Amino acid sequence: MPDIRLVALDLDGTVFNDEKEITPRTLEAIRAAIAKGVDVIPATGRVASGVPEAFLRIPGVRYALTSNGASVVELSTGKPLVNLPFDAALASDIYDIVAATGGAMGIFIGGKAYTDYFGANDGLALMPPALRRYLRDSRIVVDDMHAVFAAHPHEVEKFSITYRDNAARDAAWQAVASRFNVEITSSIPNNMEINAPGVTKGSGLKTLADTLGLAMNQVMACGDSGNDLAMIQAAGYGIAMGNATPDVLAAARYVTDDNNHDGVAKAIEAYVLKG
Repeated sequence: MPDIRLVALDLDGTVFNDEKEITPRTLEAIRAAIAKGVDVIPATGRVASGVPEAFLRIPGVRYALTSNGASVVELSTGKPLVNLPFDAALASDIYDIVAATGGAMGIFIGGKAYTDYFGANDGLALMPPALRRYLRDSRIVVDDMHAVFAAHPHEVEKFSITYRDNAARDAAWQAVASRFNVEITSSIPNNMEINAPGVTKGSGLKTLADTLGLAMNQVMACGDSGNDLAMIQAAGYGIAMGNATPDVLAAARYVTDDNNHDGVAKAIEAYVLKG
C-alpha cells in the first residue's frame, strides 16, 4: 500500500470535467483523502486569483500551487512557500519578443493576471468556451504593459499567450526557445506558457514536499497536459488522465480514466484510500 501524503491535482482537464464541474464522486474522494490526513492541493497553470472557489472552499485544502509552480502559498496565511519569478531584465526581453508574435498575451504578476485590450478581446475569442469565464474574471486590463513591468519589476511569474492556430504558436515557440533558456509548455490548443528557467509544476511540488518533510515517493500528481509533465515525472506516483496528451501518457507511472469519468476519484480511491 503506498504511503501517499500529498496529492497534487491539475484543474482544467483533470479535476474539472469539460463543464468545469467537480463531480460528486471526485469531491468525495478529495474529502476522504483530506480526512485521512493527506494534503490535497490544486496544482495549476492558472494565476492565484483564478483558482476556483469550488476547490479552495473544500475544508482542509491548505496550499495552492499556481502559475505552473512559480508560486506556492499557504492559504490560511498567504505565506509564500515558493516564489520564483523571472529576472526583471529577462521578463522585459521576453515581453518584447512575444509581443511581436501577434498572440493574445496575459502576464501573471504577483498572483494577478494582466493583459492589454487586444489580449482581453482576442484572448476571449481564442479561448475554449469553457475557459472564457475564467479569462474574463481573472484578467486586469491595462493600457500600458511596460508601465506594469516598471511597477512590478521582480514579480513576473508567467507569460500565457494564445494564438489563432498551432502554426502561429509553433513559430512563436521557436522564436522564444531560440533566444532564451526558459521553461515553455502548453496546457490547451494554440497556447504557449513561459516560466523562468527551472520553474515548473515539478519543481514547485518538490519544494512543497521538502517543506512538509515528505519524500517524493509519498507524493501523487494527476494531470493531462504539457505543463503537467514535470510534476508527473517528479512525483513518485505520477498519474496521467485518460484524456492526457501523448507525452504525459508516456511519462506517467499509471493512467486513470478521463476527466469526464471521474479519473481523479478513481486514482485517489486506488492509491490513497484503498486498504
